[in-house]
Amino acid sequence: MLGLIHVAYIISALLFILSLAGLSKQETAKLGCTSGIIGMTIALLATFVGVETVVGWAIIVIAMVIGAAIGLYLAKKVEMTQMPELVAMLHSFVGLAAVLVGFNSFLELVGNDATSTLTVSADASLAQVAELLAQAKQSVSEHADKLSSKELAIHLVEVFLGVFIGAVTFTGSVVAYGKLNGSFKLTIFKSKPLVLPFRHGLNILALVVSFILMIVFMCTATSNSSVALVSLVVMTVIALLFGIHLVASIGGADMPVVISMLNSYSGWAAAAAGFMLNNDLLIVTGSLVGSSGAILSYIMCKAMNRSFLSVILGGLGNKAAAADEEEHGEHKELSYGDVADLLKNANSVVITPGYGMAVAQAQYPVATLTEKLRAKGINVRFGIHPVAGRLPGHMNVLLAEAKVPYDIVLEMDEINDDFADTDVVLVIGANDTVNPAALENPNSPIAGMPVLEVWNAKNVVIFKRSMSVGYAGVQNPLFFKENSYMCFGDAKQSVEEIVKLI
Repeated sequence: MLGLIHVAYIISALLFILSLAGLSKQETAKLGCTSGIIGMTIALLATFVGVETVVGWAIIVIAMVIGAAIGLYLAKKVEMTQMPELVAMLHSFVGLAAVLVGFNSFLELVGNDATSTLTVSADASLAQVAELLAQAKQSVSEHADKLSSKELAIHLVEVFLGVFIGAVTFTGSVVAYGKLNGSFKLTIFKSKPLVLPFRHGLNILALVVSFILMIVFMCTATSNSSVALVSLVVMTVIALLFGIHLVASIGGADMPVVISMLNSYSGWAAAAAGFMLNNDLLIVTGSLVGSSGAILSYIMCKAMNRSFLSVILGGLGNKAAAADEEEHGEHKELSYGDVADLLKNANSVVITPGYGMAVAQAQYPVATLTEKLRAKGINVRFGIHPVAGRLPGHMNVLLAEAKVPYDIVLEMDEINDDFADTDVVLVIGANDTVNPAALENPNSPIAGMPVLEVWNAKNVVIFKRSMSVGYAGVQNPLFFKENSYMCFGDAKQSVEEIVKLI
């Protein structure tokens, strides 16, 4: 039976690898999803078969039913606009699971005596306390004898690091969820970075103290399990606070990278849980998620001209940006009819979508507009910034959902040089990703971030509800340029009206 389970795990791991490969291209994404679903189904069945007791089967069935019910409910209820925060919340569950597995693994090693020594009544005699300590020491010794010294040391490191990574992932993901959701009023959930005095020193102190606690934990695990448990609990509290501060210190403009990095953290947390449980599939799967998330985060940081270490360490090395107090002038507005006339007389049109398009669910009328313009012989393409929306690939998924042809959806590097030859650019719900301040204002919070240089086109039409700033919290000089025009209103309704006029 054990050999069959191992074979099932190997097949699952291969299917997970195929899933990642399939998701790398739009044409094979559906096959990639299918491979992942089949792999997870096989893994769950193999885990179920490996349980030897009826009670174990009952617990797993109950957990699977509850999890499936929650998953189905969220899959039907959650809109595409809410996917970034949903992903962040799912990461938090992985982190919490790693913390619980770590504590369970340690308590299994030392037995219940570690906790019993912490709960001795106040009136217990010294003899009773000494007896409990002796029992705890004997219990640990019996467990430790089953492992070599090297194996025990490795296992203790796995437990400690697994709990640390899991705790950071848990609270960091919760803060990321709050920042993306935008409905929480606490300071740590606001778009602007939380800047505490000596914030980088606090991060370093948390790491140093955690390292010291790891030494204490490893040195006392077999001799004084209650001290080891206390050090593990204290480290967990520090890691939870560290995760909160780490993500709260990162500004809204960098949140897509943070989500990707938390994805990587959740993978390493899962891998750590795999080592603690001696589960090869968890190790492989966690490593795949951890490494792919880290690679994606690095690519996104390069695309945003951000330091990889700076982002994941809570903005380490970033200088505070000066407030933008410059007078930009007056904006100009266009009616739906004016926008329709511009489009009908254009030879080339580029559409640059952003999170506002997702909120308004305007992808379907945008797809209809694209179809009508192409039917008139107008060259229509899409320009996608690497961090458009609040999740990597967010805009690509929305456009694919609306049946926009893949071949006219281009990345920023592919489209930027073509704006000078473009008659009309439609900026639909984008803000920070088309902000010229990133290139023109060295004091801007988004300074140095590569953006879609839409202002080089002959005409730029910006679809927005108001003149409000973007997620990074900075004003956009694009709104006030000579060739830029505002078209106010709900993006979906605005595009639908323009489609009627065309």
